[in-house]
Amino acid sequence: MPLKEKTVEKLYWSIGEVAEQLGVNTSLIRYWEKEFGNLRPKRTGKGDRLYTRKDIEQLQHIQHLVKEKGFTLQGAREQLRKADNVEPSNGLDVDQLRERLLHVRSKLIALAEVPAEQA
Repeated sequence: MPLKEKTVEKLYWSIGEVAEQLGVNTSLIRYWEKEFGNLRPKRTGKGDRLYTRKDIEQLQHIQHLVKEKGFTLQGAREQLRKADNVEPSNGLDVDQLRERLLHVRSKLIALAEVPAEQA
């Protein structure tokens, strides 16, 4: 039986690697880091930035909003804030969702109280 090759996924990328992936200068990434407070890459002991996949995805989102959609930095910040406050995808508001969850909970409790020989 052939051995499976293990694939090791990289956990951190340098600012140079991220800049190359995005096709921008490292100075632009540092600028976005300053402008968008929620972007905080890890740092090495020397102070070098280390970006996670989540950081890179956030940078890609910023790049998309600013470069492709034409948002101002303030507009991009607002869009990112809206994206962070994720609402239920099917259009339910929080109260409706809470009611549905309470209903499901009460049904589960009722089922748990049924003796095993009846279930």
